Amino acid sequence: RCRFCHNPDTWRVGAGEKMTASQLTADIKQYLPFFTASGGGVTASGGEPLLQAEFLLTLFKKLKQLGIHTAVDTSGYVNVEKIKELLACVDLVMLSIKHADPEKYPAICGGKSDRPRALARYLNKINKPVWLRYVVIPGITDDQQELKQLKDWVKTMPNIEKLELLPYHTMGVYKWERLGLPYTMPLTAANGNGPYVSIPLSTDQ
Repeated sequence: RCRFCHNPDTWRVGAGEKMTASQLTADIKQYLPFFTASGGGVTASGGEPLLQAEFLLTLFKKLKQLGIHTAVDTSGYVNVEKIKELLACVDLVMLSIKHADPEKYPAICGGKSDRPRALARYLNKINKPVWLRYVVIPGITDDQQELKQLKDWVKTMPNIEKLELLPYHTMGVYKWERLGLPYTMPLTAANGNGPYVSIPLSTDQ
């Protein structure tokens, strides 16, 4: 679990409104004119949407039949073998990497970086479009040499269309407090008003 997660209220599996894939598809279908006009689609986010991979597979198959663009916003902490069929129905993967240094990864989210990186390699193998996301936390994930190593690693995978550097913010802290959970990331390091940076990954950069 990411220590700076802004949606800790999504962690509890089984919470929220229960719907079938058919019910959700019917709800989404009414927005088809908007999707057509804007070029948009449906993004499964969370929390971690791949915890419900079987449901997503059913839903995305229905959405693809309607010609709707599909995307997944994920931490990548998943067994790749169990989501290969789902990934075939996904048009875009937004993959969040928590730290550029694999050795420091557990300090951010408690888990190792091997699964997210394995997912990244598989997505490159099948040439699936990816936007890589990285939250810049002052004093924690902003080391320039580590960021260069991250970009160099990313550039070995031509399917990754861009690297997004996102400013760290504390807008979700109140959710932690209401849930009685300790927020252990620094409050003073927030740079939420800082610039959002999207780095295109052409081969000459």
